[in-house]
Amino acid sequence: MRLKALREKRGISQLKLAMDLGLNQNSISRYESGARDYKTLIALADYFDVSIDYLLERTDKPKMNR
Repeated sequence: MRLKALREKRGISQLKLAMDLGLNQNSISRYESGARDYKTLIALADYFDVSIDYLLERTDKPKMNR
């Protein structure tokens, strides 16, 4: 996951990011370390040939423009 690189590029700490998002620092740490398992979400998107954003209702377009 690219979260750590994005956070570091902006020069913000895990704590600041967590506070900005209303989360705790431990949650950010788990996302950055890969402790959160996205394999099922990826498998579902692949199975139905749709984007993860579509599954999460972030877009109404089933596939991202490639």
